[in-house]
Amino acid sequence: MTTPEDRAPGEAEPFSETGEGHGTGVLVYTIGLGVAVLLTATSFWVANTPALWGPGVGLGLAVLAVAQMGVHLVFFLHITTGPDNTNNVLALAFGLLIVFVVMFGSLWIMNNLNENMMPSPDLMNLHMQR
Repeated sequence: MTTPEDRAPGEAEPFSETGEGHGTGVLVYTIGLGVAVLLTATSFWVANTPALWGPGVGLGLAVLAVAQMGVHLVFFLHITTGPDNTNNVLALAFGLLIVFVVMFGSLWIMNNLNENMMPSPDLMNLHMQR
């Protein structure tokens, strides 16, 4: 039997025949919602405050975005490092791999098209002289 200390924050307590653990799902979702709203409000504050150094705002927003993703993965999607979540973690990693391949592949193709479709400077000068 596992104790509450053995579980990750987003991992729900298993239901028992006696009804124990019935309300813990709502509590986990409420805590996740509170943390997500706090991170969202903080990101709006970071973007609109003059208290932060201007070039550091982007980095601050990136850190808050990664934290927001972590909150969603743990509290709402229940992605943990437990042995029963191996398939979920592998599916998430594969999904991220596909997203990055499509994103960087598209950027690479667009860059290649931009270099190869633009007229050469010699052709542009020849056209301008006429």
